[in-house]
Amino acid sequence: MEARVNYFTSPTAGKAVKYLMPAGRALKEAPLPAATQELVALRVSQINGCAVCIDMHTKEAAAAGETSVRLNLVAAWREATVFTEAERAALEFAEAGTRVADGAGGVGDDVWAYAAKHYDEEQLTALVVLVSFMNMVNRLNVISRQPAGDYEPGQFH
Repeated sequence: MEARVNYFTSPTAGKAVKYLMPAGRALKEAPLPAATQELVALRVSQINGCAVCIDMHTKEAAAAGETSVRLNLVAAWREATVFTEAERAALEFAEAGTRVADGAGGVGDDVWAYAAKHYDEEQLTALVVLVSFMNMVNRLNVISRQPAGDYEPGQFH
């Protein structure tokens, strides 16, 4: 598979995409736990079918010590017993924030309240920005058919 667009060589893409890398790094520094960030990024990417982001976030999480059992069960997190209540709240939030176009109504009050039980205001803000950021990046990659499989942990950070 060959990408339709090379974001690193296109002058047009370069003008806009150059701002994404610092935004991604800023999110890594947010007060939301790193493991939660990777699980959320992975789940959003699974829903959107973004292979390059699935590749990146599974490898980043594994390099940070995440277990293969937990990574393999993210797609079926509701039935899995390996996630904390806080992680479950974040994964539910990620799904609701990603499926807005499915007529699901976005992040409902119950989902927000569940997440707010586990995360403070800054962490919730980081969760909102992370879910939004991942959805944008997923769309850039899916539309341009970016190939997956060659990512090395730390490559973009």
